[in-house]
Amino acid sequence: MAAKSEQTRQKLAEVALRMFREIGFEKTTMRAIAAEAGVSAGNAYYYFESKDSLVHELYVQVQAEHAERAAGALATTGGLAERLKAVLHAGLDVMAPYHRFGADFVATAIRPTSPVNPFSTASTPAREASLEIFRQAVDGARPAVPKKLRSDLPELLWLCYMGVTLFWVYDTSEGQQRTRRLVDGAAPLIARGLGLARVPGVGKVLDDVLNLSRSVRS
Repeated sequence: MAAKSEQTRQKLAEVALRMFREIGFEKTTMRAIAAEAGVSAGNAYYYFESKDSLVHELYVQVQAEHAERAAGALATTGGLAERLKAVLHAGLDVMAPYHRFGADFVATAIRPTSPVNPFSTASTPAREASLEIFRQAVDGARPAVPKKLRSDLPELLWLCYMGVTLFWVYDTSEGQQRTRRLVDGAAPLIARGLGLARVPGVGKVLDDVLNLSRSVRS
């Protein structure tokens, strides 16, 4: 029985995500999803109380696929700049099919009470999965990232990724190439900036930045 229930839930999620891609978020209704999946509307609401819940399912799946793709990309890169580019491009690749309703996703996620809000309690597993991608990018970098930066850097990079995602949502260039150029240009700058942590004076500025970051995250 449990297996059948999980199959139904997965079927609804797959149908919803396909309809989001094909006809858009606004035109996709819970009733249409249920009909396409071959279940009653009441049954659909049993598994997903709203489209917000289905968007959250998408968020979880996107993080899982991002982790898989990033792992493959990180296996062949060593420098932090290249590892960061690989991780960010992998994320853009995974999100690409959903660009059509990216603005709808942001409208849903920006509400503090939304389960899709990346900072919400409901999003903790997906957020941790995404943070782990950046931890791997940092931990495996050669030459090694300065020790005092390693524990904070993954979360700071994840916050940068949130900014890149927002830029991507509103990027109307062909294939969102402007976002790709942003990633290719920003990653080396970040890596070079972090390399200055060993320089007297500059390192103190980075310490102040880290302390500020810790104070607003605690």
